[in-house]
Amino acid sequence: MRLRAWFFRQLYPPAWTGAGLSPLNSVILTIVLLSIVAAIVQSEPVVRSALPGVFTILTLVFAVLFTIEYIIRLWAMAEDQRFRGFAGRIRYAVTLASLLDLAAMAGLWIDLLLGIPGVHGVLLRLARALRVISLTRHSAIATAYRLLWNAVQDRAMELLLSLMLAIAVLIVSATALFFAEGDAQPETFGSIPRAMWWAVATLTTVGYGDVYPITAVGKVFASICALTSIAIVAMPTGIMAAAFSDAFQGMRRSRRAETGRGGTDVAAPAKRLE
Repeated sequence: MRLRAWFFRQLYPPAWTGAGLSPLNSVILTIVLLSIVAAIVQSEPVVRSALPGVFTILTLVFAVLFTIEYIIRLWAMAEDQRFRGFAGRIRYAVTLASLLDLAAMAGLWIDLLLGIPGVHGVLLRLARALRVISLTRHSAIATAYRLLWNAVQDRAMELLLSLMLAIAVLIVSATALFFAEGDAQPETFGSIPRAMWWAVATLTTVGYGDVYPITAVGKVFASICALTSIAIVAMPTGIMAAAFSDAFQGMRRSRRAETGRGGTDVAAPAKRLE
């Protein structure tokens, strides 16, 4: 079917051979972003009470558009050999991408049926927009997304080790403050889980000031924990900075190779960015 093939090329980013998003996907992405903006605005009670009918109509419009787009996408995906026939449609319907679309659409209808502000599912709609962008070819945003993903993958082991170290320091800090401050402040340091709040706030260098030690021993432990938190925060920051630097250098070598200005040792970075 020509019409189905056209929708498939328009709706499925890898099937689009042009630069950036297809025209239809650009419209859909705009609608998704507008629905997110509307949800953010109507979360303010003053604005929602001033224009109650407007946001209800907007939620209905977005819900209808999402539903139509979901049905057309489900129909058009039959152009892919993997999703032909009834079994193929079911196979596509249970993919993560399709379930994400369905959940974003269902959130709007649930808000309408319950008569509540259409703010539920905002994160799902945002994830859906990012998914479409990430699959787009020859897009600056898609390239940035792939660079971020490659950087995380390349440094997965180092990031995991830093996370394990952070958890270990968190437990040690909470335990130390439990023994030092438990008797003096049972409400806030009376157990290790209670002391965890202080440890998290301190190790992340937030330091809300709502919970703090009052004994001499507790203050000593707290000082050590606060100094340790600098290393805990700096470690993953340095890891990601090095990963981003390597990813950007690989991208530049790949571009120079494509234009014929670079050397020959560019196969690995270029392949990774594809």
